[in-house]
Amino acid sequence: MILYEDEYIIAVNKPNNILVHHSKMANNQLHEKSLVALLRDKYTKKYYPIHRLDRKTSGIVLFAKEKEFTTKFQELFQVNAIEKIYFGIVRGFPKKELIIDSDVKGRDALVYKTALTVLKRITSISLDIPVKPYKTSRYSLVSLKPKTGRLHQLRIHMNKISHPLIGDPKYGDRFHNRMFASKFKSENLFLHAREIAFIHPFSGDKILIKADFPKNWHHIFSVFNWNAYI
Repeated sequence: MILYEDEYIIAVNKPNNILVHHSKMANNQLHEKSLVALLRDKYTKKYYPIHRLDRKTSGIVLFAKEKEFTTKFQELFQVNAIEKIYFGIVRGFPKKELIIDSDVKGRDALVYKTALTVLKRITSISLDIPVKPYKTSRYSLVSLKPKTGRLHQLRIHMNKISHPLIGDPKYGDRFHNRMFASKFKSENLFLHAREIAFIHPFSGDKILIKADFPKNWHHIFSVFNWNAYI
Protein backbone atom coordinates (compact mmCIF):
# COMPACT_ATOMS: atom_id res chain seq x y z
CA MET A 1 0.00 0.00 0.00
CA ILE A 2 2.88 2.40 0.78
CA LEU A 3 4.58 3.67 -2.40
CA TYR A 4 7.12 6.06 -0.88
CA GLU A 5 8.36 6.89 2.60
CA ASP A 6 10.84 9.24 4.23
CA GLU A 7 11.10 10.80 7.68
CA TYR A 8 8.37 13.34 6.87
CA ILE A 9 5.75 11.65 4.67
CA ILE A 10 4.37 8.47 3.22
CA ALA A 11 2.61 8.09 -0.13
CA VAL A 12 -0.22 5.56 -0.31
CA ASN A 13 -1.96 3.93 -3.28
CA LYS A 14 -5.63 4.40 -2.37
CA PRO A 15 -8.11 1.82 -3.69
CA ASN A 16 -11.43 2.82 -5.24
CA ASN A 17 -14.42 3.49 -3.00
CA ILE A 18 -12.55 4.42 0.18
CA LEU A 19 -12.76 7.83 1.83
CA VAL A 20 -9.46 9.48 2.70
CA HIS A 21 -11.06 10.65 5.94
CA HIS A 22 -14.55 11.25 7.23
CA SER A 23 -16.11 14.69 6.91
CA LYS A 24 -19.48 16.41 7.11
CA MET A 25 -19.88 15.80 3.37
CA ALA A 26 -19.71 12.04 3.96
CA ASN A 27 -21.49 11.69 7.28
CA ASN A 28 -23.74 9.01 5.78
CA GLN A 29 -20.67 6.76 5.45
CA LEU A 30 -19.43 6.89 9.04
CA HIS A 31 -19.82 3.10 9.28
CA GLU A 32 -17.08 2.68 6.64
CA LYS A 33 -13.43 2.75 7.59
CA SER A 34 -11.51 5.65 6.06
CA LEU A 35 -8.01 5.40 4.65
CA VAL A 36 -6.75 7.21 7.77
CA ALA A 37 -8.32 4.51 9.95
CA LEU A 38 -7.05 1.65 7.77
CA LEU A 39 -3.48 3.00 7.96
CA ARG A 40 -3.75 3.41 11.73
CA ASP A 41 -4.97 -0.18 12.05
CA LYS A 42 -2.22 -1.58 9.84
CA TYR A 43 0.76 0.43 11.05
CA THR A 44 -0.42 1.33 14.58
CA LYS A 45 0.38 4.97 13.93
CA LYS A 46 -1.66 8.03 13.01
CA TYR A 47 -0.84 9.69 9.70
CA TYR A 48 -2.14 13.09 8.60
CA PRO A 49 -3.57 13.53 5.08
CA ILE A 50 -1.96 16.39 3.16
CA HIS A 51 -4.60 16.39 0.41
CA ARG A 52 -7.45 14.12 -0.66
CA LEU A 53 -8.95 12.18 -3.52
CA ASP A 54 -12.60 11.56 -4.27
CA ARG A 55 -13.94 8.44 -2.62
CA LYS A 56 -14.37 6.74 -6.01
CA THR A 57 -10.93 7.75 -7.37
CA SER A 58 -7.90 5.51 -6.88
CA GLY A 59 -4.25 6.44 -6.67
CA ILE A 60 -1.66 8.47 -4.79
CA VAL A 61 -2.44 10.21 -1.51
CA LEU A 62 0.26 11.91 0.58
CA PHE A 63 0.27 11.69 4.37
CA ALA A 64 2.48 13.52 6.86
CA LYS A 65 4.04 11.55 9.70
CA GLU A 66 3.55 14.41 12.12
CA LYS A 67 0.83 17.06 12.07
CA GLU A 68 3.33 19.92 12.01
CA PHE A 69 4.76 18.65 8.69
CA THR A 70 1.47 19.11 6.79
CA THR A 71 1.68 22.89 6.32
CA LYS A 72 4.84 22.88 4.19
CA PHE A 73 3.39 20.29 1.82
CA GLN A 74 -0.04 21.89 1.64
CA GLU A 75 1.66 25.14 0.65
CA LEU A 76 3.05 23.34 -2.42
CA PHE A 77 -0.49 22.44 -3.48
CA GLN A 78 -1.68 26.00 -2.88
CA VAL A 79 0.96 27.52 -5.19
CA ASN A 80 0.60 24.75 -7.82
CA ALA A 81 4.13 23.49 -7.14
CA ILE A 82 3.00 19.85 -7.15
CA GLU A 83 2.38 18.25 -10.53
CA LYS A 84 -0.30 15.56 -10.57
CA ILE A 85 -1.08 13.29 -13.48
CA TYR A 86 -4.26 11.25 -13.55
CA PHE A 87 -5.17 8.55 -16.03
CA GLY A 88 -8.76 7.99 -17.12
CA ILE A 89 -10.77 5.85 -19.51
CA VAL A 90 -13.43 7.90 -21.24
CA ARG A 91 -16.25 7.47 -23.74
CA GLY A 92 -15.39 8.38 -27.32
CA PHE A 93 -12.34 9.96 -28.95
CA PRO A 94 -11.45 13.37 -27.48
CA LYS A 95 -8.97 15.64 -29.23
CA LYS A 96 -5.32 14.62 -29.00
CA GLU A 97 -4.57 17.59 -26.77
CA LEU A 98 -7.05 19.88 -25.09
CA ILE A 99 -7.17 22.54 -22.39
CA ILE A 100 -10.47 22.55 -20.50
CA ASP A 101 -11.17 25.73 -18.55
CA SER A 102 -14.85 25.52 -17.61
CA ASP A 103 -15.70 26.83 -14.13
CA VAL A 104 -16.93 24.30 -11.57
CA LYS A 105 -18.82 24.69 -8.32
CA GLY A 106 -16.78 25.04 -5.16
CA ARG A 107 -17.11 22.78 -2.14
CA ASP A 108 -19.95 24.96 -0.84
CA ALA A 109 -21.89 24.06 -4.06
CA LEU A 110 -22.99 27.68 -4.43
CA VAL A 111 -20.14 29.61 -6.04
CA TYR A 112 -18.53 28.68 -9.36
CA LYS A 113 -14.73 28.81 -9.37
CA THR A 114 -12.16 28.78 -12.17
CA ALA A 115 -10.81 25.35 -13.05
CA LEU A 116 -8.20 24.24 -15.57
CA THR A 117 -7.37 20.75 -16.83
CA VAL A 118 -4.87 19.69 -19.50
CA LEU A 119 -5.91 16.57 -21.42
CA LYS A 120 -3.85 14.32 -23.67
CA ARG A 121 -5.32 11.34 -25.50
CA ILE A 122 -2.92 8.40 -25.27
CA THR A 123 -4.70 5.72 -27.28
CA SER A 124 -8.19 4.72 -28.42
CA ILE A 125 -10.21 1.69 -29.41
CA SER A 126 -13.45 0.87 -31.25
CA LEU A 127 -15.40 -2.20 -30.14
CA ASP A 128 -18.08 -4.18 -31.94
CA ILE A 129 -20.21 -3.97 -28.82
CA PRO A 130 -23.44 -1.99 -29.19
CA VAL A 131 -24.14 0.67 -26.59
CA LYS A 132 -27.36 2.65 -26.93
CA PRO A 133 -27.96 4.39 -29.30
CA TYR A 134 -24.99 3.14 -31.41
CA LYS A 135 -24.05 -0.25 -32.87
CA THR A 136 -20.43 0.08 -31.72
CA SER A 137 -18.62 1.67 -28.78
CA ARG A 138 -15.48 3.80 -28.62
CA TYR A 139 -13.12 4.46 -25.71
CA SER A 140 -9.92 6.35 -25.04
CA LEU A 141 -7.14 6.27 -22.47
CA VAL A 142 -6.31 9.83 -21.45
CA SER A 143 -3.92 11.62 -19.14
CA LEU A 144 -5.32 14.54 -17.17
CA LYS A 145 -3.29 17.25 -15.46
CA PRO A 146 -5.38 19.40 -13.10
CA LYS A 147 -3.94 22.88 -12.71
CA THR A 148 -6.53 23.68 -10.03
CA GLY A 149 -7.98 21.50 -7.30
CA ARG A 150 -11.75 21.84 -7.43
CA LEU A 151 -14.20 19.26 -6.13
CA HIS A 152 -14.88 16.60 -8.82
CA GLN A 153 -13.00 18.81 -11.30
CA LEU A 154 -11.79 16.07 -13.65
CA ARG A 155 -15.10 14.24 -13.62
CA ILE A 156 -17.04 17.43 -14.36
CA HIS A 157 -14.63 18.56 -17.08
CA MET A 158 -14.82 15.25 -18.92
CA ASN A 159 -18.60 15.40 -18.79
CA LYS A 160 -18.59 18.97 -20.13
CA ILE A 161 -16.62 17.98 -23.23
CA SER A 162 -18.98 14.99 -23.80
CA HIS A 163 -16.31 12.38 -23.00
CA PRO A 164 -17.32 11.24 -19.52
CA LEU A 165 -15.21 8.90 -17.46
CA ILE A 166 -16.31 5.28 -17.50
CA GLY A 167 -17.77 4.11 -14.21
CA ASP A 168 -18.73 7.60 -13.05
CA PRO A 169 -22.19 7.24 -11.46
CA LYS A 170 -22.79 10.99 -11.17
CA TYR A 171 -21.33 12.61 -14.29
CA GLY A 172 -20.95 9.56 -16.55
CA ASP A 173 -22.98 7.74 -19.21
CA ARG A 174 -25.17 5.07 -17.64
CA PHE A 175 -25.34 2.98 -20.80
CA HIS A 176 -21.56 2.66 -21.11
CA ASN A 177 -21.24 2.10 -17.36
CA ARG A 178 -23.72 -0.76 -17.62
CA MET A 179 -21.84 -2.28 -20.54
CA PHE A 180 -18.55 -2.28 -18.58
CA ALA A 181 -20.34 -3.85 -15.63
CA SER A 182 -21.93 -6.61 -17.72
CA LYS A 183 -19.17 -7.34 -20.25
CA PHE A 184 -16.04 -6.64 -18.18
CA LYS A 185 -17.39 -7.09 -14.61
CA SER A 186 -16.14 -3.64 -13.68
CA GLU A 187 -18.23 -0.99 -11.95
CA ASN A 188 -15.46 1.18 -10.49
CA LEU A 189 -14.65 4.68 -11.67
CA PHE A 190 -11.81 4.67 -14.20
CA LEU A 191 -9.92 7.62 -12.75
CA HIS A 192 -6.52 6.97 -11.19
CA ALA A 193 -4.02 9.40 -9.64
CA ARG A 194 -1.05 7.87 -11.41
CA GLU A 195 1.89 10.25 -10.75
CA ILE A 196 2.88 13.06 -8.44
CA ALA A 197 6.06 15.14 -8.63
CA PHE A 198 7.40 17.92 -6.40
CA ILE A 199 10.47 19.41 -4.77
CA HIS A 200 10.59 18.15 -1.19
CA PRO A 201 10.13 21.18 1.08
CA PHE A 202 12.45 19.78 3.76
CA SER A 203 15.17 17.91 1.85
CA GLY A 204 15.12 19.85 -1.43
CA ASP A 205 15.10 16.57 -3.38
CA LYS A 206 13.03 16.14 -6.51
CA ILE A 207 10.41 13.49 -5.75
CA LEU A 208 8.52 11.46 -8.37
CA ILE A 209 6.01 8.87 -7.19
CA LYS A 210 3.98 6.49 -9.38
CA ALA A 211 1.07 4.27 -8.42
CA ASP A 212 0.22 0.99 -10.15
CA PHE A 213 -3.24 0.67 -11.66
CA PRO A 214 -5.99 -1.30 -9.88
CA LYS A 215 -6.75 -4.86 -10.99
CA ASN A 216 -9.75 -3.91 -13.12
CA TRP A 217 -7.54 -1.55 -15.13
CA HIS A 218 -5.11 -4.39 -15.85
CA HIS A 219 -8.00 -6.49 -17.09
CA ILE A 220 -9.20 -3.73 -19.44
CA PHE A 221 -5.65 -3.06 -20.67
CA SER A 222 -5.37 -6.75 -21.55
CA VAL A 223 -8.75 -6.90 -23.32
CA PHE A 224 -8.12 -3.63 -25.21
CA ASN A 225 -4.49 -4.53 -26.04
CA TRP A 226 -3.26 -1.47 -24.10
CA ASN A 227 -0.62 -3.31 -22.06
CA ALA A 228 2.10 -1.02 -23.41
CA TYR A 229 0.63 1.82 -21.34
CA ILE A 230 0.66 0.08 -17.94
